[in-house]
Amino acid sequence: MLLGSAGGGVFYLLHLPLPWMMGAMTFTTVAAVSGVRIAMMPRLRMVFVAILGIMLGSAFTPQIIDHLALWSISFLWLGLYVVAATFLVRLYYIRFAGYDSVTAYFAAAPGGLSEMILAGSAFGGDEARISLAHGARILVAVFVLSFGYRWLGGYTPSGTSLAATTQGVAAVDLLWLTGAGIIGFFGARLLRLPAYALVGPMIVSAILHVLGWTTSRPPAELVAIAQIVVGSMIGARFTGLPLRLVVRGILLAIGATAILLLLAAAFGLVVDATANQRFASALLAFAPGGLAEMSLIALALGVDAAYVSSHHVVRIFMIVVAAPLVFRLFRRQG
Repeated sequence: MLLGSAGGGVFYLLHLPLPWMMGAMTFTTVAAVSGVRIAMMPRLRMVFVAILGIMLGSAFTPQIIDHLALWSISFLWLGLYVVAATFLVRLYYIRFAGYDSVTAYFAAAPGGLSEMILAGSAFGGDEARISLAHGARILVAVFVLSFGYRWLGGYTPSGTSLAATTQGVAAVDLLWLTGAGIIGFFGARLLRLPAYALVGPMIVSAILHVLGWTTSRPPAELVAIAQIVVGSMIGARFTGLPLRLVVRGILLAIGATAILLLLAAAFGLVVDATANQRFASALLAFAPGGLAEMSLIALALGVDAAYVSSHHVVRIFMIVVAAPLVFRLFRRQG
């Protein structure tokens, strides 16, 4: 956390995009690949990921109900994207990395990192390579999209963040938000939902905001710390891995991420034309990053965070449910 905070502070002073997450991610990644043994306390991580989920839920408003019909069209395109992305990146890892079919399949499936590692190792895949593929993909995607939107797309941090000041949140609203975090966290864990620490609080917070029971958001100070935690989590994943393996994994991830981003851009154009959704939002919704990371970029740039986060939740559910079933089907046919 000290490394992540220092990195976030440096990036903030340099006016770089998404500074608290990007700075934390950069400093901890450099430290990890340099041999420093760093790790994130699981309980601390869960608390601040839940806060991020509450914040994402606050992006859902009663007006969103009017957009659900168009969102359903976008969800259908998302399903096709997941199939195409898994197929193309699997071929990439087999042809260019020499991965076996099991490792290549679970390294390619753009789902939750921990879920793909567990499923891949259960089927005999290389756990280290699967973990590195997903961790490096998120690292590359965050860098490319954050700087790309800032420098190429002309987007600047939004002046209307989904965070409030500490003084701007009433006590009763703090109780609502705290309740959303606690009920969402334990309820989602009980139901064994993927990414439950983020998804559960987000769903409960979204329900409260759609019903109009509260319009408040978490304090900006907590949101900044949550960004540091998320960024530090990315860097900590590379701890203990040989530098040569990490460098090769990142180089391979650059190629895989390029394929996924080009495919996401193509589907983004289709969604723009068929679902009346801006390309900038669709690209982030289909982009090959993590739920927390892509949602934070959407929040920072003032892009439709509810649309982006909901699509990444649906994508994770698609992959977590379908990936093992599809793999079993193909293995039986083979």
